[in-house]
Amino acid sequence: MRFLVTGGAGFIGSNIVDTLLHYPNNVACIDNESADSNSEFYWNKNAKNYPIDINDYDALKWVFKHEKPEVVFHTAAEARIQPTIDEPQKACLTNFVGTCNVLQACREFGARRLIYSSTSSAYGLKNIPPLQEDMPRDCLNPYSVSKSAGEDLCKVYYKIYGIETVILRYFNVYGNREPTEGQYAPVIGLFLRQKREGLPMTIVGDGKQTRDFTNVKDVVDANILAALGSSKELLGEVLNIGTGRSYSILEISQMIGGKTAHLPERLGEARETLADNSKAKKLMGWEPKVDLKSYLKNLDF
Repeated sequence: MRFLVTGGAGFIGSNIVDTLLHYPNNVACIDNESADSNSEFYWNKNAKNYPIDINDYDALKWVFKHEKPEVVFHTAAEARIQPTIDEPQKACLTNFVGTCNVLQACREFGARRLIYSSTSSAYGLKNIPPLQEDMPRDCLNPYSVSKSAGEDLCKVYYKIYGIETVILRYFNVYGNREPTEGQYAPVIGLFLRQKREGLPMTIVGDGKQTRDFTNVKDVVDANILAALGSSKELLGEVLNIGTGRSYSILEISQMIGGKTAHLPERLGEARETLADNSKAKKLMGWEPKVDLKSYLKNLDF
């Protein structure tokens, strides 16, 4: 099959690219290398790589015209909460307009399906875990607003134009190639880097906030299942991709072990996340396989 991955040199996207290339697929990769929290980018030499921005529609059209993808994995995004609070226009441009560009290119050049990487940040503070897809959205920051708006675009492009979209809401992804740089890097990657450098692990607030941590291998599996699934019930739907188990930030620091330091609590972040993943299990047979405790135990710090 012919696949295209936006954000394909980043954390989640590059893992999708590598998995696709285990099989005789034609894979194209788009990335503008803009993620500040990435220490490096991961271009797979066996993919067809294009260092372009999804906000450049002419460049995007050129790639679609020449690669003719059947399925698109859309992982490109301004993907951290706090930086989008600092630069909300940038978040809206990439996460909403950029997503519209990708969907429109699918429409113009015949891509059949798009898998959209979304976020559990859409649930905010008002919903009581475990979080279900039909709960009302409660967006607390420009990141969740712009990603949720992208979800709505996906639904519209399915209903009006027939682009088969599947929306995956990720819960705190960690694992191979996770970002580690800067104060806003995801917590597990940040803690592991601080541990290796002999620095205290910086805990925001009291550390009692809980998160449903989901390994990137499980996220990749969900993307592949969503891309290849034949059930019409999948199309235009939102699916939670989380383990159904949560840990506090304090617990994570204790699993890793070492010195800690506390930072002031940040605005715009939920106190707890916990996925009800029964819909993903029902519609595409997805189940998480990687246990966080076992993963951390087997790492060489």
